Amino acid sequence: MKPLDFLIGLSVPLIWGMGFTLAKPAIAEFPPILLMALRFAVTALALVWFVPIPVRQLKQIFFIALISAAVQYGLTFYGLRMLDASTAVLVVQLEVPFATLLAILFLKERFAPRKAIGMLVAFAGVVMIAGEPRLDGNHTGIFLVIGGAFTWAIGQVMIRQLGAIGGFTMIAWVAVFATPQLFVASFLFEDNQVQFIQEAGWQVWATVLYLGLVMTALGYALWYRLLGLYPVNRVAPFLLLLPVFSILANVTLLGERLTPWLIAGGLAVIAGVGIILIEWRGAKRVAE
Repeated sequence: MKPLDFLIGLSVPLIWGMGFTLAKPAIAEFPPILLMALRFAVTALALVWFVPIPVRQLKQIFFIALISAAVQYGLTFYGLRMLDASTAVLVVQLEVPFATLLAILFLKERFAPRKAIGMLVAFAGVVMIAGEPRLDGNHTGIFLVIGGAFTWAIGQVMIRQLGAIGGFTMIAWVAVFATPQLFVASFLFEDNQVQFIQEAGWQVWATVLYLGLVMTALGYALWYRLLGLYPVNRVAPFLLLLPVFSILANVTLLGERLTPWLIAGGLAVIAGVGIILIEWRGAKRVAE
């Protein structure tokens, strides 16, 4: 891998991981679903002019956006509101085991024992995190983030079934559909949207721009560049750095404290995801 591409591989998990760090203080004073609606509005306005209209797939993309964006981010970021950002970013790594399991069940992808081991290790790690004494029996946030990870995985299966479509086209039109879906969800489940928008400080708007332009548009642009140049098994391991970068930022910028329970559970989650993502030497290389 060229040095520039290696740096890009490091930058993607850093960009995505920082999203949790920046969103955590923003959603403490701003409704999470409304924040996500504004985020996808920015992404849609930035990208939709440069991609074709996938006329034949618009109906499917509407439902993909509903599941993998509106529902998923609603659950995940309400969960983030109740948890430390470090806890949330570790639990959300269940996206990979869930996606792997659903791909085996519904897409008839090859079952490998190591994938089963990885899923078990990752789930065991989340159980350890859920036992963290600071949660004190309040597991609502954990379950919301788990629900977000599961709906994200459902969305990935739906995308795979959609067939060939450009990555930027998918991102842009998911954002187009997710924006009104999230605004409707906000008006159903949240209050005083106009007041929150009028009174939002620069930190909220900076977060919206980061999530919409940097995390989504730029992050996926860099990621798709790597996928276009290298096999999936060469670039997927970079994703293991996402929770690492995010936790370092959470400790440094948010003052979060790591406990032995969180560290042990987090290492188990990362190890489980790593077992799933990293192809062993000599194993048949199959794009996940």
